[in-house]
Amino acid sequence: MTAEMPPMQQPSTPPPAPTGAPAGAGGPTPSPSQGGTPLVEMRNISVAFGGVHAVRDVSIDLLPGEVVGLVGGNGAGKSTLMRVLSGAQRADSGEILINGQPKPITNPRDAKASGIETIYQTLALADNLDAPANLFLGRELTTRLGNLDDDRMEDATRKVMGRLNPNFQRFAMPVKSLSGGQRQAVAIARAVYFNAKILIMDEPTAALGPAETAQVRNLVRQLKDEGIGIFLISHDIHDVYDLSDRVSVMYHGRIVDTVHKSDITTDEILGMIILGKKPTDVTQTELDQLELRG
Repeated sequence: MTAEMPPMQQPSTPPPAPTGAPAGAGGPTPSPSQGGTPLVEMRNISVAFGGVHAVRDVSIDLLPGEVVGLVGGNGAGKSTLMRVLSGAQRADSGEILINGQPKPITNPRDAKASGIETIYQTLALADNLDAPANLFLGRELTTRLGNLDDDRMEDATRKVMGRLNPNFQRFAMPVKSLSGGQRQAVAIARAVYFNAKILIMDEPTAALGPAETAQVRNLVRQLKDEGIGIFLISHDIHDVYDLSDRVSVMYHGRIVDTVHKSDITTDEILGMIILGKKPTDVTQTELDQLELRG
């Protein structure tokens, strides 16, 4: 693993909302190959809507400094599973462990308190506000008189953006005027500043051009190097394969398999997505039909 970056320097008067050490603090974190206690484990998670199981008995985990790609066709259950982890959806059964300890997550506040942040495909940014205002949206810093402390918020934003995207300079511009890659950086900065240890990234490169996609990929790799664990939801098999350490394939609400990237090809991942079977369970007839579809 790349050497850990220095922890972010907080403002001289730290904001009341964040707790714990800044992302990247606390010494080296184990690489996925070294094992160790997972940041998060989801065990036997099930969710049903009107008797139809969107997720059925799914178990998945995530190590520090690891990217786990979560892929599957439309309706496979990957978004529902991540909604459970983010606190937006309650599971009907199963449990979640954070750093080896059971942790009930019943709402987004519980998730944030456990260091879980979600970067939605829409990014959930206020387009008419600038980067500092978006970073502290809902958690604004104030002066002793109760006024917004714009200077402190901009200073903190400059420091965290300096880590993530040193070329970013448009701090006073509404985020609607930023490029897709810059908007992603603002959304990620918001999560990192408030001590995220686990990130859920939903289609982070969707609708981005090649240069912006490369920028987001670099951000993902940097977050890995800081020990942050990432669940990456994507329809782009190449993004998943390039960025992930392990890949989990979902099919009709179940995990088909979770495999190390080095043990599988992109064609085999695609086969699991379409057929819902491990590569070793696929017949030659099914392989022939899959090739015809391609």
